[in-house]
Amino acid sequence: MSGLFVTDEQVAHARALAREITEPIFELIGRNTTVSVERTVLRWFGVDGVGNLGAPLVNLMVDRLQAAGVLNRGAAFWYGRALRMGATSPLDAVERLTAAPLERLAPLSHEDEAKLRDEVRAEARAAVDELKARVAKREALKREFPMPPAPHKYVIVATGNIFDDLDQARAAAQAGADVIAVIRSTAQSLLDYVPQGATTEGFGGTYATQENFRIMREALDDESEKLGRYVQLTNYSSGLCMSEIAFMAAYERLDMLLNDAMYGILFRDINLRRTFIDQYFSRRICALAGIIINTGEDNYITTADAYDAAHTVIASQFINERFALRAGLKDEQLGLGHSYEIDPHRPETLLLELSQAMLVRRCFPAAPLKYMPPTKHKETDIFFSHVYDSMAHLVAMWTRQGIQLLGMMTEAMHTPLLADRYEALKAASYVHRAARGIDQEFTVKEDGLVANRARFVFGKALELLEECRADGMVAAIGRGRFGDVKRSETGGKGLDGVVEKASDYFNPFLDLMEGRA
Repeated sequence: MSGLFVTDEQVAHARALAREITEPIFELIGRNTTVSVERTVLRWFGVDGVGNLGAPLVNLMVDRLQAAGVLNRGAAFWYGRALRMGATSPLDAVERLTAAPLERLAPLSHEDEAKLRDEVRAEARAAVDELKARVAKREALKREFPMPPAPHKYVIVATGNIFDDLDQARAAAQAGADVIAVIRSTAQSLLDYVPQGATTEGFGGTYATQENFRIMREALDDESEKLGRYVQLTNYSSGLCMSEIAFMAAYERLDMLLNDAMYGILFRDINLRRTFIDQYFSRRICALAGIIINTGEDNYITTADAYDAAHTVIASQFINERFALRAGLKDEQLGLGHSYEIDPHRPETLLLELSQAMLVRRCFPAAPLKYMPPTKHKETDIFFSHVYDSMAHLVAMWTRQGIQLLGMMTEAMHTPLLADRYEALKAASYVHRAARGIDQEFTVKEDGLVANRARFVFGKALELLEECRADGMVAAIGRGRFGDVKRSETGGKGLDGVVEKASDYFNPFLDLMEGRA
């Protein structure tokens, strides 16, 4: 399949275009930080917990720094300043800084500031080493309990109560699930803070909190030992707290995170600048922690027609890949998203879906890829839905997808019951077993429907990439080129959390992750 449809030169040209398209965005990222990035820095230093009124301490401290107009120097600098003021713990540092008249503090001497930065760098190195040790524990478990071959069967739990999620996750793992995704409570991505502790109430899902991550990872470690195979855990690193959630997930040893360059902009109306800056820092953390990211191109063809907008998926995947590689992620960490979503009433849909999935695999041969099930055209006919999902299983095997989210026969009716998940896993396991090796047995006609469709889609994707290069990513998003959704550079939620860096901005974690320290 590696030589099908398009030439190596054409694929290389698409990558070159993506590099040019993203370069101005990286200039924006380099000039700015955000309140979420700075809160992440504080969390990494060990600042945790909530204040008297329930607000997270990291929010209290960053809000204080921003109100004083000094956040542009970096929260790490002010954390170090608190240590120099005699703080004996992260909590003490927060209390000193929220009480001090920061605007009127006497500047440090050059020598004292150099010492401050050295002390904070040393603490940051220790914190990074601690994170790496926790990641090593996860990797040791994977070696002890090997995972089955791909595609890994990925199912969701979404009760709203983390303890009910545990029961559902264990049952799914016992029925054959390889990846458990804890769906986030509706609209959590629009909260500019992370809830604290274990949560038992949520709408459409369960809140993403560090304690919930710990509880679920611990339960799946126990289940992995019982089953003799490692069960992966994923959650969502997106929205206004993208980088904070990435750190908490890395610390609690999650395996995957939904993390997309444009999803928050398009589908949650989060400010464009805020999203790009936050996603870069979050992806640096994912790269350090060996977390596989899942991108969100499958969403484009739920708001736009999957047949007509297929090229937008390919173009976005090249852009998402470039953002990820620049942040230090490796090919094997790129779960680029796409899905089986063409209207099932259209003739030859199996061939059309096979063409799209083959094209994605052709363009990204080393990436695991994340294949989503049909959802947009699901009906309340559960028997049809079951067959519909099975066709996606076949395509997943034929095109060597790495991660396959399983559809449910009761999709769009209610949150899946244990029995629904069991049936989905049973059917997927059968097709994966029955069709293994199919990609080695059949070749595709160079002038047939599958190949011609793929060449057409790739050609349209190149046209879109050329437009993005000529006019810029911001203009393309403003015209609704992705997902038929239009957004402006200064619109959306969270722009007030973007801060231009001072010339002496200090973030030792970023320095370490970028190899400058």
